[in-house]
Amino acid sequence: MYWTAILVFLLDRLSKMAVGPQTHFSLLPGVIGITYAANTGMAFSLFSGRPWLLGALSLALLAAGYFFLRPYRLSRLSRTAAMLVLGGAAGNLLDRFVQGYVVDMIAFEFVDFAVFNVADTAIVCGVTLLACSLLFESGAWERKE
Repeated sequence: MYWTAILVFLLDRLSKMAVGPQTHFSLLPGVIGITYAANTGMAFSLFSGRPWLLGALSLALLAAGYFFLRPYRLSRLSRTAAMLVLGGAAGNLLDRFVQGYVVDMIAFEFVDFAVFNVADTAIVCGVTLLACSLLFESGAWERKE
C-alpha cells in the first residue's frame, strides 16, 4: 500500500536533485520545459518566506488526513490516491524543513502558469482521485467495524 507514496517520494527527490539554479531547457519546445525555481511559499507562491509555518501546516494537514481516513476501509483507488498525496506531501515537506524552500522545475511554456514539481503533480492527482472515488465509486469508503 505504501509503495505508491515511496515511489512518488523517490521520483520527486531524484527530479529535484537533477536540476540546479542554472537549469532551463525545453522538453517539448513551446509546450513544456524544465526551469529551476526555489519556491518559499506554497501553491502559486502563497505565504512566501514562511517555510516553518508551511511545514507545520503540512504536518497538521497530513495528521488530519490520517485521522479522517483512519476509520474507513478504502477502495484500491482511494488508497492509491491517498498514497499519492502522502508521497507528494512528504517530498515537499522534506524540502521545506531541510532547505527552507521547495524546488520546482516543471513549466508550461504555452501559458503563463506557476512552475511546479513531481510532488505537486502527485498531490493534485491524488486529491482529484479521492474526490472522484467519493463521488462515483460506491462502497469506496466503508466504515471499519
